[in-house]
Amino acid sequence: MSEKTGATVDIGAISRRIIANVEQVVVGKRQQIIKVLVAWYCEGHVLLEDVPGVAKTVLARAFAASMGCSFKRLQCTPDLLPTDVTGGSIFNQKVSEFQFRPGPIFAQLVLADEINRATPRTQAALLEAMAESSVTIDGTTHTLTPPFLLIATQNPVDHEGTFPLPEAQLDRFLIKLSLGYPTREEESQMLDMLKRQHPLSSLKPVATAEQLVACQRAIRTVHVDEKIRKYITDIVHATREHHDLALGGSPRASIALYRTSQAIAAVRGRNYVEPDDVKHILPSVLTHRLILKPESRLQNVKIDEILTDVLDETEVPMIQPPRARVAAGGTGG
Repeated sequence: MSEKTGATVDIGAISRRIIANVEQVVVGKRQQIIKVLVAWYCEGHVLLEDVPGVAKTVLARAFAASMGCSFKRLQCTPDLLPTDVTGGSIFNQKVSEFQFRPGPIFAQLVLADEINRATPRTQAALLEAMAESSVTIDGTTHTLTPPFLLIATQNPVDHEGTFPLPEAQLDRFLIKLSLGYPTREEESQMLDMLKRQHPLSSLKPVATAEQLVACQRAIRTVHVDEKIRKYITDIVHATREHHDLALGGSPRASIALYRTSQAIAAVRGRNYVEPDDVKHILPSVLTHRLILKPESRLQNVKIDEILTDVLDETEVPMIQPPRARVAAGGTGG
């Protein structure tokens, strides 16, 4: 099947190549790899919250290498300035005029490492890029080169010298993930892979940026039945009415769940969304958007448990699959 146009792009085949390539470097994290790919397909962004040393940076670099995309890494610190992120105008004495020098945000895949160590002002410099895929400097808007993906990391156990992300900024991340520790077998395999050289150094592109952009367009054509749309809105509205939650899912959460369900279906090789697609991606899309009431937090209520209750209490629709299949072959994710 042709991969030249958004209408005929084989998302399943492209996804399998990318996932297999990243797995040469990141061992035993297939579900997380799939979800990062889903975020990129949906033109969203990813927040990785995990302890140090579990391959967050390696994951981001592997994705950039697999796509042949430009990659920049921002090490966030309290003294990082907004212009260190966006770039700025510098006076060129040779031509006697100011010239724009782009910052690291102008890469196609940007890793903002330890984002919660940057000040709120610098964190805000990322917001326009995340929401609009553009940056405005000195009154001039600069469009970022597609496909643009921001992966931000933060350490959940070290709170000294950090500036927690406000709820409004958390809501702008399409997906929040945690990699977690590998099993003994996976860690042994990782050590074996590293005995000669880091596998990242030999990782080759298996898809192009143009193919990824075509996938982004094709994702929007995945069929979402009216019953599935109602299922998504029922879930989000149930979080707004839950007695343990001070803040439920926003309309942006509904859109995120809709888009990521389309992407998961396409990665799995279907051109229509099933209820299981919604269930699969739900925790990664909603967990960081919900706020517990203080009394519920004191009672050690977990947001994951609330989402499980919401799913149990929401009627699952029965849908009739369309006959046409535009993206045959999935990853089993």
